[in-house]
Amino acid sequence: MAQTPQATPQAAAAPDRAAAAPARVAVIGAGAIGGYVAALARWAGLDVTLCVRSPLRDLAVESGGEVRTAPVRIVTDPARVAPVDWVLLTTKAQDTASAEGWLRRLCGPDTAVAVLQNGLDQEARVVPLVPPGTAILPTVVYISAERIAPGRVRHHVASELHVPEGPLADRFAALLAGSGLRVHPVPDFTTAVWRKLFTNLAANPLTALLQQRIGVFADPEMAALSRDLLREAAAVARAEGADIGEADIARTLELYAHAPPDGGSSMLYDRLAGRPLEHEYLTGAVVRAAERHGIATPLNRMLLVLLRAVDRELRAGRRA
Repeated sequence: MAQTPQATPQAAAAPDRAAAAPARVAVIGAGAIGGYVAALARWAGLDVTLCVRSPLRDLAVESGGEVRTAPVRIVTDPARVAPVDWVLLTTKAQDTASAEGWLRRLCGPDTAVAVLQNGLDQEARVVPLVPPGTAILPTVVYISAERIAPGRVRHHVASELHVPEGPLADRFAALLAGSGLRVHPVPDFTTAVWRKLFTNLAANPLTALLQQRIGVFADPEMAALSRDLLREAAAVARAEGADIGEADIARTLELYAHAPPDGGSSMLYDRLAGRPLEHEYLTGAVVRAAERHGIATPLNRMLLVLLRAVDRELRAGRRA
């Protein structure tokens, strides 16, 4: 689940970049988020390279009933890339280590890396994979998009990126100005990360386990279960230093209620496609933090056990 209540934005006109060469941006990963941000960055006039494992014919995004192709450079071999101004890491959290070959080639002395992933501790996951001193910007992503085929992304709603305020955040906002991707620097990033995690904590596991879309949360019993899951997580979030309470729980449930009923979650899309799940970085992160603080989370722990069982089956199927 990666939605916010805001209306879907349309890509704005690109700023005037005629005075200088366009910034060089590499996007690692061509899933829903990677494909979408790569397309918007290219339409904004940036020099975009899309780094992928398997060849793609091209990249196209469907949004608001319109399908547009983005003329990005598509590369499958890290040996064919050189340092860029910005790297946008959009792989799933569990695939971060697999991006090391790309990161080592793309990061030069002046490169900054924005980590567009779910979960906590984004910066810590990337630090071992980049040259010492590389600037890293953890990024909370509010984009609901679905990869419907290789190189084909369907955008549902929202185009927001929340980052910790500071000079690097300002540079990132300037980079994406005019792209339709709204960058919001925030003073309390710990709370921002947990608020985003909240949008995922019920929607992702439950839609994936049930193999149903967001409309399932119209059921009052499902809404009540979600509330109980989030109350467990809120206690953990506060112990971790986040300003999370009942208002955040209510806001998340309202988000579910107003989301397009045919929308899904990233974990649902992964299960339907037979891909490994991201549960260890969502539900697993809550359970592990709860253990550190001695907080009971029986509902979230139960979901984690079930998700691990599903993930084992998915991984076995990929090996077969």
